[in-house]
Amino acid sequence: MLRDARLRLFLTSGTILFVELLLIRWIPANVVYVGFFNNFLLLASFLGIGIGILLGRRLDASAAVWFAPFAFALVLFVSLAQVNIKNELGDVWFATEEGRQLDINFIVLPSLLILTTIAMAFLAVPLGPLLRTMPPLRAYAFDISGSMAGIALFAGVSLAGLPPSIWFTIAGLLVALLTFGAASRWQRAVATAALVGGVMLCLGIETIGGDVYSPYYRLDVVHTPRTDVIFVNGVPFQAMFAAAAPKEAYYDQVYRWFPGRTFAKALIIGAGSGTDVSVALAHGVRAVDAVEIDPGIQAIGRAQHPDHPYADARVSAVITDGRAFLRNSTERYDLILFAVTDSLTLVSSTSNLRLESFLFTEESFASARDHLTPDGVFVMYNYYRQPWLVQRYANMVGQVFGSAPITRTYPTGDFGAAVIADGPLVRGLSSAVPPGDTIEPVDLSAAPRPATDDWPFPYLRDPAVAPHYLLGLAMMIALAALGVGGTLRYVGLPLISFGARFAHFFLLGVAFLLLETRSIVTFSLLFGTTWYVNALVFFAILASVLAAVGVNSRLRSRDPRPLYAGLAGSLLLAYLLPPSSLLIDPPVLRYAVGSAIAFAPVFFANLVFTFSFRNTDAADLAFGANLVGAMVGGVLEWSALLVGYQALLVLVAVVYLLAWIVRPACGPIKGSGLATPEHAPA
Repeated sequence: MLRDARLRLFLTSGTILFVELLLIRWIPANVVYVGFFNNFLLLASFLGIGIGILLGRRLDASAAVWFAPFAFALVLFVSLAQVNIKNELGDVWFATEEGRQLDINFIVLPSLLILTTIAMAFLAVPLGPLLRTMPPLRAYAFDISGSMAGIALFAGVSLAGLPPSIWFTIAGLLVALLTFGAASRWQRAVATAALVGGVMLCLGIETIGGDVYSPYYRLDVVHTPRTDVIFVNGVPFQAMFAAAAPKEAYYDQVYRWFPGRTFAKALIIGAGSGTDVSVALAHGVRAVDAVEIDPGIQAIGRAQHPDHPYADARVSAVITDGRAFLRNSTERYDLILFAVTDSLTLVSSTSNLRLESFLFTEESFASARDHLTPDGVFVMYNYYRQPWLVQRYANMVGQVFGSAPITRTYPTGDFGAAVIADGPLVRGLSSAVPPGDTIEPVDLSAAPRPATDDWPFPYLRDPAVAPHYLLGLAMMIALAALGVGGTLRYVGLPLISFGARFAHFFLLGVAFLLLETRSIVTFSLLFGTTWYVNALVFFAILASVLAAVGVNSRLRSRDPRPLYAGLAGSLLLAYLLPPSSLLIDPPVLRYAVGSAIAFAPVFFANLVFTFSFRNTDAADLAFGANLVGAMVGGVLEWSALLVGYQALLVLVAVVYLLAWIVRPACGPIKGSGLATPEHAPA
C-alpha cells in the first residue's frame, strides 16, 4: 500500500479525473440516447465524488475497492443498452430513427446516472481522510495537481487513438494500485474479477464491432449495396459517394444553378470523408481548402472514399474547427460551402454547445461573407428536418448578406433537405431565378429568432428548456437530495447543521461551475471547439487554482474583501466586453486579451475559494459541499438556453454575493462533530 499521503492524494485525484473523463466519453459513444442529455454524466460524477468524500467520515479507504463491481455493472449495462431518441417536442436532433425510439427512457437514463454516482462515490471515499491528513491548502494543491495529471493522461490516450479496452485497463491498474493494499483477500478477488471482466467486455465489443475512436466519436464503416457509410456512436452519419454516383441532389445544386461558372477556389467546411470535395473537383473547381474537425473521419475518407479526393493535388486538407479557420484565414474564395456539419458531440461536458454551434450563428455567416470574392457565392445544405430551421437559416443568411437568398428544398418525409445560397453572385442575377435550375422561395415571415454567438442554439426553435430536459433535471436534483441526505444520515452528520456550516462552500461550487462553463464557451468561440483547445482550457483553469493556492498560502491575508472586490470587477469587465468584442487580430493579441478577460474572474474566484478553504476546520466536508454545489451549478447552466451565455455572468455574480452574505455563518459549530480531528487549519 502507498504510505505517503501526498502521493496517495495525488494518485487518487488523478484516477478520479481519468475515470470521470472515461465515462463521459465512453457512455455516450455507446448509448447515443445519453449524448442528448448533455452534462448529466458530469453532474452524476460531481454528485458521486461529493457523496464519496462525505462517506469518508465513516468508511475507511478500503471501501474504494467496491468501485470495481459497480464499474463492471455500468459497463455491462451500457453494452446492453441500445437506445436512440425520437423527437416530438420541437427541438431538432440529428439522430437515427432506427432501433427503439423513446422521448424519455425511465430505465436507461436513471440507471446510468445512479450507477455512475455510486461508482464515483466509492472511488472518492479515500479523498476525505486524505484531505484531513494535511493543511487544507496543501491538500488542495495535491488534489488539483493530481486532477491535472488525470486530464493529461486521458488526453494522451485520446491523442494516441487507443481503444476503450486500454482506457479501462489503465483505470483498473490505477484502482488496484490505490485500493488493493487496504482491501481484504476476498475484496481483492471480487475487485479483480470485476475489473478484468469489464476490460474483457470492452475488448469483446471492440473485436465484434471493429470500431475505432477519434477524439470525438466511436467510428465504424458499414458496407451497403449503395455505398460505404460511416457510423458515429452507432448511428449512420456520412455516406462516401463517388461524384458520378446517384446521391442526394444538394451536392450538385450550386453547380446546376450556375452551369457556366467555373470556380477558382472553394472552401468546404465540414468536408468529412470527402464527398463534397469530390463533387467540387468533378465540376472543375481548381483549388479546394477542405476543413474537417475530426481527423478520424477524414482518415477514413482518405483511405476508403471511392474517388480518393484527398489525394488530389488541388485539395488542401485542414484539421480544425471551421469557425476558427475562417477567423485565422486571410484567403478569399469564390465558393464557400458549409456542408453537412451536424454533430452528435458536445464541445465540453460542462456546456450545451455542440461542435458546430458557433458555425451557424449570424457572426459566423458574416465571417464567411467577408471571405468571399466580389463575384463569390456562399452555400449551405443539410437535412434540416424542420421547415422552421430552413426559415431560420434563410432569414439569417439574408440579413447578413443584405439580399434575399435563393433556396431549394427536397422534401422527403421527416428528412427534408434544403440548399441556401447568397452572396455577390446571387445578387448579380438579372432575375430572381439563376440560369441553370429552379428555386423554391422560403416564407421568412415566421422565421424564429436568429442564432448568435451569445445564444448559439440553432436547433432550438425558441428560448426554452424542453419538458423532457426539465424532467431529467428534476430527476437529477431528486437523486442529489436523496443521495446527500441519506449519506449525511448514514455518517451521523445533522443535515441542518451541515447545511448552515457549509452553505458558503456549496454556493461557491454553484457559482464556479457556472463561471467555468462560461469561460469554456468564451474560449471555444475565440479559439475553436477542437478537443485540444478544451483540454488546454481545463488545464489552464486548474493551473489558475494552483496559482490561487500559492497566493493564499503566502500572503496570509485575513480580509477577503479585496478578493471579492477583484472578483466583482473582473465579472463586470467580462460582462461589458462580450466574447464577440475580443475577436481581434493578430491571434497573439486575441489570445492575450481574451485570456486575461476570460480568466481574471476564474482566478479571483479561486482566490475567494482558497481563502475560505484555508481557514476551514473540516476540509473534507467543505470540499464535499463544494462539489455538490458544482452539480447544482451544472443544472443551472441550462438557463443559458433561455438567456444566453453572457447573462450567466449575472447569475454568477448573484450566487457569489449570496456566498459572501452567508460567509459569516461559517464558524465552527460546537458539539457538531464537524471539525477535522486530524488537523488544524493552516
